[in-house]
Amino acid sequence: MLFIYIRHGEPIYEPDDLTELGRLQAEAVAKRLAEIGVDKIYASTSNRAIQTAVPTAKLLGKEITLLDFANESHPWENLTIKTPFGKKTWLYQAQETIDLFYTKEIADLGFDWYLHPKIYKASFPEEMKRIQTESNAFFASLGYQALGNGKYRVIRDNDDHVALFAHQGFGFAFLSLLLNIPYPYFCTRFEIGHAEITLIEFKNVAGFCYPKVRSLSDGSHLR
Repeated sequence: MLFIYIRHGEPIYEPDDLTELGRLQAEAVAKRLAEIGVDKIYASTSNRAIQTAVPTAKLLGKEITLLDFANESHPWENLTIKTPFGKKTWLYQAQETIDLFYTKEIADLGFDWYLHPKIYKASFPEEMKRIQTESNAFFASLGYQALGNGKYRVIRDNDDHVALFAHQGFGFAFLSLLLNIPYPYFCTRFEIGHAEITLIEFKNVAGFCYPKVRSLSDGSHLR
């Protein structure tokens, strides 16, 4: 299976929609995905993700299946902090958290990064567990049973190309869990740009697979 992750195009957050540029980006995504080929299309229940998926669905004659677990409103409530000025922001956008995420203390905590006393909130492990649980169910429905530590049992071998249109804030957590990379490493060292495409291969090796990145946040179709 080839799993394709696409962040929505340039957004208007209030109301939840795309800018004119975002709509052009969505059209460019559709043309690129037509070249790759897509068998199934999923999208977050957020309108900006749905509107980014629509041109691809129309071009390829596919239905869009909505996944509420991928809606960014959930991590926005549960994986964010307040800055010293009282502004709500993502962990990976607050300078003090970015600095902390690069420390040996956080590195030593690994997947238990949220236990660090400077940032601990009960919602952090709860949200990561929610995304992990829902992701496991999603990939099981596609034929891959999560065994932990980034390993999957192949329960239905397939060559499907599966696209999910979603978000950056959700995507950092979702992809870090899928690839078995601690969240602080992933969200501070990689990017997920507007309307950019990530390809992850689920290659069957003797009935098991470890998902591997073929390309991350590719935006060449937008140039």
